[in-house]
Amino acid sequence: MLKKITFSAALLAGGFAASFSPVAFADAPAAQATASVGPLLKPAGLTPLLGQADVRVLDIRSEKDYAAGHIPGAINTPYAAYRGPADNAGALVAESKLTELLRKAGIDTNTRVVVAHAGANSTDFGAAARVYWTLKAGGLTRLSVLDGGTLGWKAAGGALDTATPKVAATQFTYRYNQDMIASTEELAAAVKAGKAPLLLDARPEPFFKGEQRVDAAARYGTLPGAQVLDNASFFNAGETTLKPTGQLLELVKQNNLDGQPTVSFCNTGHWAATNWFVLSEIAGNKQVQLYPESVVEWSKADLPMDNQPSRVTALMQDAKRSLKK
Repeated sequence: MLKKITFSAALLAGGFAASFSPVAFADAPAAQATASVGPLLKPAGLTPLLGQADVRVLDIRSEKDYAAGHIPGAINTPYAAYRGPADNAGALVAESKLTELLRKAGIDTNTRVVVAHAGANSTDFGAAARVYWTLKAGGLTRLSVLDGGTLGWKAAGGALDTATPKVAATQFTYRYNQDMIASTEELAAAVKAGKAPLLLDARPEPFFKGEQRVDAAARYGTLPGAQVLDNASFFNAGETTLKPTGQLLELVKQNNLDGQPTVSFCNTGHWAATNWFVLSEIAGNKQVQLYPESVVEWSKADLPMDNQPSRVTALMQDAKRSLKK
């Protein structure tokens, strides 16, 4: 590992102050649901939390989608607020900006936060996982991702609301836990010294093989010595919820990812957040970090890359990319 990992999985229960009358899942005992709250929360487990005083549901969809209908009591903090600029979307947001964002959302140290994404596809889960990671890196521990997101909530019979709740601002101060973050400088030094942890590429294989790249990346290819595990592997085809826990753990084991020092990366730390979430929060690997800036940042530096095509091949691939736009 590049650093000592000191954080633990969030397995505590919590609550949320909102005016809400459960419509679906009314037969779920509140005590049982609260006791079972973990990093991954099903819609049935969310209902009994919505009337409690210390829970915040963070809806990370756009303001427009939020206004059209959201989980009752949810606060809107769009995903873009947790992301860097267009040319480096994985870059860490300033602590001052995250402090302001979370204070206005009524988040404090002991708040249980449930991150609700759109739920349209598995990539939406990656957005929620990146927000979850950001919150955990800032010192929050009572965290969950709503499996299936807002669409999953609605499909399960949950009500949607258009009212914007008012919450009291807090005095929370955001500070990054550097032990959770892999930086370009540290990774480059570890690679050069031959002491890099397992580098796990969460992108689809064409990116890993150097056949595709995003516009913001300067080069094709992957980090030196990286292993690939497409983040979509954790979902059944066409589904937006994670596979059952047993299948997730088996997949982790099959790829020799259980327990060893690992750095999860992708293009901008979005898909990589899904792999980080499964390894850290589901499989319990406390030696896994996220590389937030990922290949976009790495490719812009004078650093080695595997699976990098020849200049001629890269130019041909660029031409094909241009035709598809």
